[in-house]
Amino acid sequence: MTHDTDILIAGGGLNGPALALALASGGLRVTVIDARPAPLRTEAGFDGRAYALAIASKRLLTVLGVWQAVLANAQPILQIKTSDGIAGRGPAPFFLTFDSAEIDEGPMGFMLEDRFLYAAFLQAMQADPNITLMSGETVVGQEVTPGGVRITLASGQSLAARLLVGCDGRQSGVAQRAGIKRTGWGYGQTALVTAIAHAKPHHGVAHQFFMPAGPLAILPLPGGHHSSIVWSETDTNAAAIQTLSDADYLAALRPRFGDFLGEIALAGARFTYPLNLTLANSFVAPRVALVGDAAHGVHPIAGQGLNLGLRDVAALAQVLIEASRRGEDIGAADVLDRYQEWRRFDSTALALGMDSINRLFSNDNPILRTGRDLGLGLVNALPFLRRRFIRQAAGLSGDLPRLLAGQAI
Repeated sequence: MTHDTDILIAGGGLNGPALALALASGGLRVTVIDARPAPLRTEAGFDGRAYALAIASKRLLTVLGVWQAVLANAQPILQIKTSDGIAGRGPAPFFLTFDSAEIDEGPMGFMLEDRFLYAAFLQAMQADPNITLMSGETVVGQEVTPGGVRITLASGQSLAARLLVGCDGRQSGVAQRAGIKRTGWGYGQTALVTAIAHAKPHHGVAHQFFMPAGPLAILPLPGGHHSSIVWSETDTNAAAIQTLSDADYLAALRPRFGDFLGEIALAGARFTYPLNLTLANSFVAPRVALVGDAAHGVHPIAGQGLNLGLRDVAALAQVLIEASRRGEDIGAADVLDRYQEWRRFDSTALALGMDSINRLFSNDNPILRTGRDLGLGLVNALPFLRRRFIRQAAGLSGDLPRLLAGQAI
C-alpha cells in the first residue's frame, strides 16, 4: 500500500514532539497529530507548570538540538532534600540529602517550564522537513491494513503509515482502539499544583516532604525566588482546598510548607490532577506502539513521569531507526517486540517502586514512621548508597539508549 508518512504520532504534548524529532534525525518521515492548537500553547504565560528533567533527558534534548533553546530558562537542581513530616510540626530529625557534588556529571537535573519546552519543540519540528505537524486535529479511528495502519481524523481526513505511535496520555485512544487493556488503581489522592514566590532564595534545592496525606514537592524555578509545588492531599481535602480563595489556600499550605523560605505568596495558576497508577498490559499491538503516559501513568513522586516517557522515546527511536537501516519493516511485530522488551520491565518496576514508596510514606502509623525515618537516616549516612540513588534519579543507570547517553543514533 502507499503510505502518506512512515510513522504517525497521535499526541503532541511533549513526548510526541520529542519522538518526532528523534525519528526524523534518522531519516524517517513523521506526522504528529496534536489535538491542541499550537499557537495557543506557545502564547501561554507563566502558570507554574514545570518538569524536573534528569541528566539523561537533558542529553537527549541536547542531541535533538532543543536544549540550547531552553537553557536560559532552565534551573539547575543542585540538591534534593527528603524528609518525613506532619503539618505544623516541621520535618522529622532524620532526613536524606542528595548533592550534585557527589557525581561528576554536574547538576542532578533541571527544572523547566512547560511553555518553554513546548515552544522549543515546536520551533524544531517546524524547521525539520521530515516532520509534518497537524494541530487542532484528533484521531477518531484506526485500522491495521496490509503492510501498515490507517487512521481517520475528526475532520474526516484519512492517513496511512507503517506504524502508529500513541503518545496520547493515560486515557490513550490509540491503546483502546488497539484492544490494549490496562492495569491500575487510584490512590485516593489529588495533586494540587501551583507556583509560589518566596522571600528567601532556594539556592537550587528541591524539597520532598512526606506528609500523612501524601508528599509535598517544592521544586526550584529560575530567578531564585520562585518554586513550583506539587502538593498531594486526599481527594476530599484537595477538592475543598481548591475551592478556597487564594488567601485561604495559602493559609492551608503554610503549615505544610513551613517557614524555611520566608514569607510565601501565590505566583501562578492553580491546577488539580487526580493521582493513580495505570499500566498498559502491553506496550505494543499490531502496527501500534505506546509511549509515555499512554504506556505507564505513574505517581509524581520524584518527578519521573516525563523522564520515563523520554526513555521510551529514546528506546523506540533507536529500535525503529536501526531496523529501517537494516531494511526491515519498522511496523513488524518482531521489531516492536524489541522496544517492548527494552522498556516494559524497567518502566513497570519503577512505577511499582514509586507506588510502594507512596504507600509507605502516606500514612501516620508510628511504627512505619520510625522505620522509614531511620531508613532515610541510614541511606544519608552511607555515601555509596546515596550516589547510587543519585545516579538512578538522574537516569544514568541501566541499559541506556544512545540518545540518553548523549549520542546520535
